[in-house]
Amino acid sequence: MAEFRFITIWRIEAPLAQVSDAIFCCSEWPTWWKNVEKVDEINPGDPEGIGALWRFTWKGHLPYRLTFNICVLRAVPLQVLEGLATGELEGTGCWYFVDESPVTVVRYEWRVRTTRTWMNLLGPVARPLFTWNHNQVMRQGAEGLAVLLKTRLVGLTHS
Repeated sequence: MAEFRFITIWRIEAPLAQVSDAIFCCSEWPTWWKNVEKVDEINPGDPEGIGALWRFTWKGHLPYRLTFNICVLRAVPLQVLEGLATGELEGTGCWYFVDESPVTVVRYEWRVRTTRTWMNLLGPVARPLFTWNHNQVMRQGAEGLAVLLKTRLVGLTHS
């Protein structure tokens, strides 16, 4: 399996609560994040959202879609949202939020491996394309969030 580790940092000129709320409400992502084609709630989880199971379908700039589930492992509003991915990608994703008024810093860590045979076979050669695609998806998410919140994206970095 091809393994990937991505870190993306968004700097959004918006209050922490607004940014955190938008990320925590993943059912609404398709309305502002154009790469998210569909989000289905499979299981609501407990009252804090722990154990919630969501199915995502994503489409980046390359000619394929990815569908995978995310099970919420940790959910602390205004601080962190972490999930376990299963399906066409397996691994963990974690959103961290920091208030640096008037800017909110969002750090997303995505540690996954691919399960699709063609991706695993092409992984060593296609890694730069997969990385570019991921970075474009994250850029469009940051830009979409800024539009949703009627504010500015003041910084974006990938590593």
